[in-house]
Amino acid sequence: MNELAELVDDLGRRAFDARVGHRFPDSFDEALWRNLEDTGLARLTSSQDAGPAEAAIVLSGLARHAAAVPIAETDLLAAWLAGKVGLPLPDSGPLTVAIADAGERDGRITGIAREVPWPSGTVVLAGRTADALHVALVDGAQISDGHNLAGEPRGSFTFDLAVGDSRTVDVGVADELTRRGAWARCNQIVGALDAACDLTVAHTGERVQFGRPLNKFQAVQHSLAAMAGEIERARAATALAIAAATDYGFDHPATDYAVTAAKVTVGRAVGPVTTIAHQLHGAIGVTIEHRLWLATMRARSWVDEFGTTTQHARRLGRMALAADDPWDVVVSYPAPH
Repeated sequence: MNELAELVDDLGRRAFDARVGHRFPDSFDEALWRNLEDTGLARLTSSQDAGPAEAAIVLSGLARHAAAVPIAETDLLAAWLAGKVGLPLPDSGPLTVAIADAGERDGRITGIAREVPWPSGTVVLAGRTADALHVALVDGAQISDGHNLAGEPRGSFTFDLAVGDSRTVDVGVADELTRRGAWARCNQIVGALDAACDLTVAHTGERVQFGRPLNKFQAVQHSLAAMAGEIERARAATALAIAAATDYGFDHPATDYAVTAAKVTVGRAVGPVTTIAHQLHGAIGVTIEHRLWLATMRARSWVDEFGTTTQHARRLGRMALAADDPWDVVVSYPAPH
């Protein structure tokens, strides 16, 4: 695990240094992607004997360096879903998944896929109807150009395909797909928040005001401590989700509970951490050219993907209310069913 973390950190750091000065919005980092494919990291869990623990290291490590590649979308989502339904994919290149509500009428599946991440690569459509999930490769769709707060590409498109051109699976697969996405974003957000914290600690140690570094002022020290506390709370909840996925798999109720709790905890940390980071950086922290933006705006964007904090909090509440004893849900890890 340590060697994997060192490799990811090295690849991410070199990729970031090579892109210093690039302009907003972000663009796909082809050089980094080639390195990820050459090292086997691009499709680590879908094509190699690796699991969630290894995937978490890759996700958080690359996010820490604002890597401009669809690593979660390729490995944990699109490749997994295609493998689940037996859909052939290209042997290399970036992938993404378009999750959308769909309607079925007269033998056709129709709908609109919105905010599709990194839509320039091969797109695997996951169209969810009332009783099934329809999976197909998107070919020739007119995808609108857009981006999130961090400048990462996001696109939307309309789809209309025959039911026979898709692979149909149980709607429960859609729930696991969303859970995988939420799990990935938790790991990536923790990596981004770590980067924001590192930058803030370094800045307050170097910036001198009134004859002494900023971090010598008690109010600044309190803010740094509050930031660190929020991040560690998010990290602990994410670690539980990693353990659950490793022990039980993504389709297990224990993992569902752990990922839901992690998405709530991580989501609640994003606001305070990013706010403190920009406050302590002062004027330089609000300029789009500063590296801090690459971390904080990614965290702000990712927090609402695959379910918002509020949606997951409500879901967690329903889990507690549906239990025989809600207190057991609050204080204990769900036992395997």
